[in-house]
Parts: sequence; structure tokens; C-alpha cells
Amino acid sequence: MAKGGLGPGVGAICVPLLSFVMEPMQAAAIMLPILCVMDIFAVYHFRRNFDFQRLAILIPSGIVGIILASLLMGQLPADGIRSVIGVIVIVFCFDYWFRKDGGEKSNSGKISGFFWGTLAGFTSTQIHAGGPPVSIYLLPQKLDKVVLMGTMAIFFAVMNYLKLIPYTLMGALHIENIMTSVLLMPLAPIGVRLGNIVLYRVRQQLIYRFLYIALFVSGLKLLYDGFF
Repeated sequence: MAKGGLGPGVGAICVPLLSFVMEPMQAAAIMLPILCVMDIFAVYHFRRNFDFQRLAILIPSGIVGIILASLLMGQLPADGIRSVIGVIVIVFCFDYWFRKDGGEKSNSGKISGFFWGTLAGFTSTQIHAGGPPVSIYLLPQKLDKVVLMGTMAIFFAVMNYLKLIPYTLMGALHIENIMTSVLLMPLAPIGVRLGNIVLYRVRQQLIYRFLYIALFVSGLKLLYDGFF
């Protein structure tokens, strides 16, 4: 449903939920092929609704982030990364909710996009939490809700398929994990479709309110995982 219209803040809970019953790395490895299948449906649905200008900034920077994360895999404390991203997300949400301008539209530039795109690629590869950095970049720009979701869908489709390379090299995509992914895959298009239904039937203002709340909750979860 996150892929179809509920946003990456909701999607950020998938790996933590699976981590209650298995190792986080195994949970991420099982989710990655499923996400790749979801991406096919999401990209097809949003193929005419995305912002090319933002993607032209985010995708190259996201690739840089994936490369950096792959080179540093296992050398940085995952809990430390979670804590830092969690704090950034929480501060971002509080700033949006309580600043005096009432959350006026922001036209984030190329430098901002490159920074958050790189961070998204990095955190997506290292701790499977690329949604919050991309949300911090895109949400203040107040794009049309469908264009916003389409832009996110295409960005994460590219990221997820590229992440197959380091995950394969690490040996995380072994036969047992892949078979578990295959068993869960039939639910992927159902979830995407349900997300589409919600996206088109709910007003844009409510969608944005929900996205900020989901982003805040994902920030709290990252912070909690980092410390506990």
C-alpha cells in the first residue's frame, strides 16, 4: 500500500516488523525482491505522473549513495545511522508543524536534492530506510499528490533494482530467502492497488497530513531502534 499511495513513511515499518521474527538483514533480503515486484506495478501505474526535474537530481545522487553504502557495508554502526536519521526526521516534522509561516511551499534546489538523494541511497542500502530523506526533500515542495507518489515510486524502483547488486555480492539473496519472497509476492500487486484506491479517493490535504504523520512515526521508530 505504501508503494501505491501511502508513502515511504508507511513502507519504512515493513523491515522492522519482520525483524521481530528474524534477523534484520534477512528481513531486508526477503523484502527486496518483493519490493522489486511492487515497483513494476507502481511504475506502470504512475508512468505518466512524475516530476522529471526532481528525478534528474534524485536518481544520480541516489546511485552515489548506493555506491558509498556498498563500499562501507559493515563498517558503520547501523544503530548510529538509525538514530541520526530518526532525529533529523523528527526535527523536520516539528519544524513543519510549528514554524510561523504555516508550512509555505519550498522550492528546494539542486544542492538540497543531491544531498537528500545521496542520503536516501545510502540509508536505503545500509539500513533500508531511504524513504525519510526523500520525503524531507519532496514534501515541502507540495507537488500534486499523484505526481509526488509517482516521483517516489520511480526513484525507489531504480534504487531497489540497483541494490540487488550489493545484496547479491553479500550473499544475502540465497535460495531460502528468495523462496520466502516468492511465497509473499502474490500480495504485492494487491497492496499496490489498495494504496492506489486510497490515494485517489482522499483529498490532497489529508494525504499530506497523513504523510507527515507517517514520516514522524517512522522517525520515532528509527530513533527507538537506534537506542534499543
